[in-house]
Amino acid sequence: MGLDKTVASAAEAVADLSDGSSLAVGGFGLCGIPGTLIDALWQRQVRDLRIVSNNCGVDDWGLGLLLAAGQISRMTSSYVGENKEFARQYLSGELEVELVPQGTLAERLRAGGAGIPAFYTPAGTGTQVGEGGLPWRYASDGTVAVASPAKETRDFDGRPHLLEHGITTDFALVRATIGDRHGNLVFRSSARNFNPLAAMAGRITVAEVDHLVEPGELDPDEVHLPGVFVQRVVRVTPGDPAAERRIERRTVRQEGDA
Repeated sequence: MGLDKTVASAAEAVADLSDGSSLAVGGFGLCGIPGTLIDALWQRQVRDLRIVSNNCGVDDWGLGLLLAAGQISRMTSSYVGENKEFARQYLSGELEVELVPQGTLAERLRAGGAGIPAFYTPAGTGTQVGEGGLPWRYASDGTVAVASPAKETRDFDGRPHLLEHGITTDFALVRATIGDRHGNLVFRSSARNFNPLAAMAGRITVAEVDHLVEPGELDPDEVHLPGVFVQRVVRVTPGDPAAERRIERRTVRQEGDA
């Protein structure tokens, strides 16, 4: 592949993502969601996806679209509280779920991308995260079919730490505000929380960008993720409904309130 990593469409960018693939997906709440790429997977009806993402969107948006269509078989996440269909599938045994402390999830993605196989952290000690027994998958009768295993522990300075493994995935889907043809990316505000980490973890990383610029236009000091971690870049089509930015919880003042 040459230095120009741009592809013509989201459909082309994920054309080789097949059933059973693992993928890291960026986004924080509904901020920085790679909606165009998710929509392309939804339209292709790729199934049995094993997804690592901070959350699973909402019932009708983001990864929630894939979930409602039955395309996700396993989620590794830290927060899942805004999706009723997620709860239904999990409790009925249709979906396997590994819940991970948020900071640990971020570091597992970063470690995987940096080539670090494992690390120790105090997060989760003294809980089922470390001791095991968290329900990963329920049976149809409500019993626990698959539970989390106990983690290896080791004391550092008299404090117990858990061994956590780095995460790598077949693909990663991320969204950036600005990207150049070499794959250098700039994220905006909270979209930077998980998108760079997800991008690092993917063996093939696809970035959708709001603004595509030419190489050399970005000041190197402005780049949040260097292009070495990105294999494909697709520009978001202006006006594409799949690329819409949504507000997760809209709070407005009632008329007449002070």
